[in-house]
Amino acid sequence: MRRQTLIALGAAIFLGLIAVLLANSFLLKTEAKNDARATVKVAVAAVPLDYGADLTPENVRFVDYPSGSVPPGAFTNAAQLLPAGKRRVALMRMAVNEPILSSKVTGEGQNASIAALLPDGMRAASVRINDVSGVAGFIQPNDSVDVLITRTIPGAGSQVTDVLLQNTRVIAMGQDSERADGKPVVAATATLEVDPIAAQKLALAQESGSLSLVLRKPGTEQDNPYVQTVSIDDLRYGRMGVSYPRGGPPRNAAPAAPRPVARPRPVAQKAPTKIVPAPRAGSNVEVIRGTAATNYEVGRYGA
Repeated sequence: MRRQTLIALGAAIFLGLIAVLLANSFLLKTEAKNDARATVKVAVAAVPLDYGADLTPENVRFVDYPSGSVPPGAFTNAAQLLPAGKRRVALMRMAVNEPILSSKVTGEGQNASIAALLPDGMRAASVRINDVSGVAGFIQPNDSVDVLITRTIPGAGSQVTDVLLQNTRVIAMGQDSERADGKPVVAATATLEVDPIAAQKLALAQESGSLSLVLRKPGTEQDNPYVQTVSIDDLRYGRMGVSYPRGGPPRNAAPAAPRPVARPRPVAQKAPTKIVPAPRAGSNVEVIRGTAATNYEVGRYGA
């Protein structure tokens, strides 16, 4: 009897533990569902916003976002986004229902500025371009380009083209940092995002030659550690330019030319020198018989 009681008690304890575990799991799932259903009001664009557009209660609205999916920098109330008496301006184009983030708008009371788009340590440098060097107006803000310089070598009179910068982000074309229609517009200048050293290179390059932009596909191609210096001879003979490490040759030096192969020079064979014995000391007597002449040494016979 006692044994049956112990068995029943053990079974009850085991079933009780299982019930507790199942109840705990159910409560955790229910709590997770409730958290997922919890929402937070987030500011989004009510209409398409262009660069430089003022944020107003008419073009901003608040929508429910899952509390666990709120993007960093989002605004959760009107007083935070539109403080009384202070304006905010869009720094980039935003579509309808796109969240308005602090990185996309100016600070309180600030006007639209290209400087607000620059990461820490970077500079905005503008360069002169034309419809050809600017890829016929198809380069738009946020595109990636390579910058080429075409210059004349001092003293040599020949032109060369070097790769000056690679994978450089375009901030603006002309004075438009964003274009809503996406149509190509030929601009006279391009504003590029560069570091301080690259900004110095661009300033010097504009005084040394003409610059061209080459549009590239971002994110899929690595920078080439070796660049090519192309000269007029490369166009004439169809050969590749000379490779230099990234940074190129000294800008005041002519491009290196292939060294000619040294060939051995023929050595002229000299005729053997005829050795003439020196005349011996003493008196000589020449006796002529007809057409033959004979020398006789008489010194040895002297008294």
